[in-house]
Amino acid sequence: MNSVELAIIGLVLMTVLLVIRVPVALAMLVAGLIGYVALSGVGPLMSYLKTAAFWRFASYDFSVIPMFLLMGEFASRSGLSRALFGAANVFVGHRRGGVAIAAVGGCAAFGAICGSSLATAGTMARVALPELERHRYSGSLATGALAAGGTLGILIPPSVVLIIYAIAVQANIVAMFQAALVPGILGVIGYVIVIMIWVRVSPEAGPVGERARGAERIRAALETWPTVLLFIVVVGGIYFGIFDPTEGAAVGAFGAGVLAFWKGKLDFAGFLDCLTATAKTSGMIFMIVLGADFLNIFMALTGVADQLSELAANSGLDPYLILVLLLIVYLGLGCLMDSLAMIFLTVPIFWPIMVGLDFGMPEADLKMWFGIIILIVVEAGLITPPVGLNVLIIKHHAPKVSLRETFRGVMPFLLSSLVRVAILILVPALTLFLPHALA
Repeated sequence: MNSVELAIIGLVLMTVLLVIRVPVALAMLVAGLIGYVALSGVGPLMSYLKTAAFWRFASYDFSVIPMFLLMGEFASRSGLSRALFGAANVFVGHRRGGVAIAAVGGCAAFGAICGSSLATAGTMARVALPELERHRYSGSLATGALAAGGTLGILIPPSVVLIIYAIAVQANIVAMFQAALVPGILGVIGYVIVIMIWVRVSPEAGPVGERARGAERIRAALETWPTVLLFIVVVGGIYFGIFDPTEGAAVGAFGAGVLAFWKGKLDFAGFLDCLTATAKTSGMIFMIVLGADFLNIFMALTGVADQLSELAANSGLDPYLILVLLLIVYLGLGCLMDSLAMIFLTVPIFWPIMVGLDFGMPEADLKMWFGIIILIVVEAGLITPPVGLNVLIIKHHAPKVSLRETFRGVMPFLLSSLVRVAILILVPALTLFLPHALA
């Protein structure tokens, strides 16, 4: 049996384990360990196991992950999501479709503090769904806007998945944050345009709300200033080199914790809950990293990545066509697999293919451009049938809306995401402009 056949068997084994609901980290770990033994034997595996975990997680770059997770936990507990949605709602809620637009804006703002799409979707659903129901929004528009808005947490800095990608391809985390900002803003604008078109075609789907008084707007704006200040300090400090990402994450976690305590939302028991939740999520992420590490070592021993890279380079196909084919794979995986696991599983295989193609840009730029594009496609996977993790989360909070209705609601937003991908492929400068300007 040759190495390629072993690689295929390993991937099939992992897929079977995932289908029978084995945790993704364990599925990758088992497939990687068995493949390693099949190619190199038990002795080399035991030698590698002695130091593998330590050297993998001794990297300073990984310390940024629990800090940003803790920041997100404090932000969720402090009620920032309610304040952000409330502020957006008093400014645009009186317009047709305005409450849905406010929900998308709240998702974007909270995603900038939280950094997790699933957490953003779940938190904003609790806050915005009652208001959308009170204004008699259609179930498809209400749940579709929230499911799509939640995906913005993956891309808008700080993003844990963005950090994971940067570590996987050894890219500069700060540059990746800078590259993500404009595409993230384009995502918000695209979703707002979808809502505006929707309510123009079907006015009853997004009724007009009450116009807030001037005093209400001032009060709502004042309630958001700590959040805005926190974002400026953390992201602005990282962008302009005042501190590195780990230091920025630590400042953000401290600031979010102080803000939660100041608002009376954080006592000692709540503080311990935040630490426990952060530890659990960090452990889950690190287990995925370890499982993916063993699977990728197995794949490296088979030489599949190098063979695929050589095949793509010699295929005679246009590099952009190969990129589109890779994105189709990401879209399919994104609706079935956790985004973190998918990035660690696919990037070691797909990145050598990208490096071997000629896109007319330096490797550092290619890392940023490719990374932002695949993260948007991963976003799209979170709202793509038949699974769509964000859709399932919203469904949990909206039991009166059928799953079919919610999937119908996310389709226009999914189309918006695909249009954004096409624009970024055709105009790489939209991704690369800010990192070059701040270099």
